[in-house]
Amino acid sequence: MNMKQITLGSTNITSPKNALGCLPLQRDSKQDAITLIRRAYKAGFTFFDTARLYSDSEEKVGEALHDVRQNVYIATKTMSTDVEGFWKDLNTSLSLLQTDYIDIYQFHNPSFCPKPQDGSGLYEAMCEAKAQGKIKHIGITNHRLSVAIEAVESGLYETLQFPFSYLASQKEIELVNLCKKHNVGFIAMKALSGGLITNAAAAYAFLDQYDNVLPIWGIQRESELDEFIAFQTNPPALSGELAQLINKDQKELSGSFCRGCGYCMPCPQNIEINNCARMSLMLRRAPAASWLSESWQKKMQLIETCIHCNKCSSRCPYSLDTPSLLAENYADYKEVLAGRRSV
Repeated sequence: MNMKQITLGSTNITSPKNALGCLPLQRDSKQDAITLIRRAYKAGFTFFDTARLYSDSEEKVGEALHDVRQNVYIATKTMSTDVEGFWKDLNTSLSLLQTDYIDIYQFHNPSFCPKPQDGSGLYEAMCEAKAQGKIKHIGITNHRLSVAIEAVESGLYETLQFPFSYLASQKEIELVNLCKKHNVGFIAMKALSGGLITNAAAAYAFLDQYDNVLPIWGIQRESELDEFIAFQTNPPALSGELAQLINKDQKELSGSFCRGCGYCMPCPQNIEINNCARMSLMLRRAPAASWLSESWQKKMQLIETCIHCNKCSSRCPYSLDTPSLLAENYADYKEVLAGRRSV
């Protein structure tokens, strides 16, 4: 069976429906990351997504792909909120990626939708970069549904990157359909929901239903890569056991839960919010022993120092009551530690 291909909206970018999200590679050694990227490329991956924010991820992507640049698509991002920072980020990315152009340059989770004449100058800078040939296509990433909808409907963006997995609500599914209506390419991040989804076949099968969605898998280990390589020629079907698993997870994980996106950070009390606020779920969906280690006990204990400044809540793109979530997860964690509750 040939690999399923997807074209991102109005762009000329056509990729196998399997792409590599390069955020986790910042946790790998340089050589391990390069080896993984090259293996993905040789297995047919042609789309690689990174960002200025991801420490040395761009450097690793550049080292791995510079000699096959004409055969791949590279997307990266800037979090800059001013024009000077935009150009600095862009030129740094070009240098680290060892290329003279970026296929999709994305505004990285801005709190607003950059537009011409909005006073920021950011969209004008994007257009100038495109005119200079430094970028091919203009994109935006977000975790805020309102900003995402505005970007799609504005006609200013060729791609949208947004969290999408089988834990998505009807609103996210409507956003995918809106992108299709406006011919905006949809790049799905968090397809494994930050580790809450532990069955790669189920995750793949769900997204395979949507012919306008390109998932970028956050792969860190070669064993993980092997699974997705296998799916390219033997895609799992959304039926029977996998459908039942998805239905079970959707019921279990409905409602307010932390997706682990990390936009609540940093915490003035050094609480690792993006993991601590979803500890109850992680204990039950991943090997529990690692979460019950002495180091994690100390991290969870920091929740006791929360000063309820609500900075985390104000930055949460999902409008969660983060301090309450932290307290609930800490209480559950202590119950598990004491052996009064099983995982």
